[in-house]
Amino acid sequence: MIIVNDLKPGNAFEHEGNIYTVLNVDHNKTAMRQMIIKVKVKNLRTGVINEIAFTGGDKVEPAVIEKKEMQYLYDDGTNLVFMDNDSYDQIEIPKTRLEWEMQFLKENDNVMITMYESEILGVSLPDKVELQIVECEEAVKGDTATSASKNAVVETGLSIRVPLFIKNGEIVVISTADGKYSGRA
Repeated sequence: MIIVNDLKPGNAFEHEGNIYTVLNVDHNKTAMRQMIIKVKVKNLRTGVINEIAFTGGDKVEPAVIEKKEMQYLYDDGTNLVFMDNDSYDQIEIPKTRLEWEMQFLKENDNVMITMYESEILGVSLPDKVELQIVECEEAVKGDTATSASKNAVVETGLSIRVPLFIKNGEIVVISTADGKYSGRA
């Protein structure tokens, strides 16, 4: 058991049948009252972010989240298929659970699959990925009055804003946290 006073960002725990990872912890101690600990958490099954209030000294069950490297094989229409690099076992994850992650996955990419007691929770993306520009607007000379960027589409179908000097076929680095252009590869 973990005492909630000791929770830190990145910790995973089980509470009321759900598995959470801690995003932020706020301790609130007022005069003669018991400490209130507000924990901002992300539900690892649903992806919902919310806040849970605990009383100081409460305990929660730790959750051991396993990560296993697997290769993304293909999209079968309703599921994404991944293969274990060691045993060659294949698993399927419904596309509805990976809508954000799909924008950064290319076939044959290696990704980390997160699991809890053999239950597949999802895909853990790297901080940044390299993708190729497949469609890009032409830069208009003198068009620098505003943010000096243009629309582009990468090979996975993600639409991003890129600087004017980027051309079709170039490989760019994209942040997986917000889906924005981060630099040239």
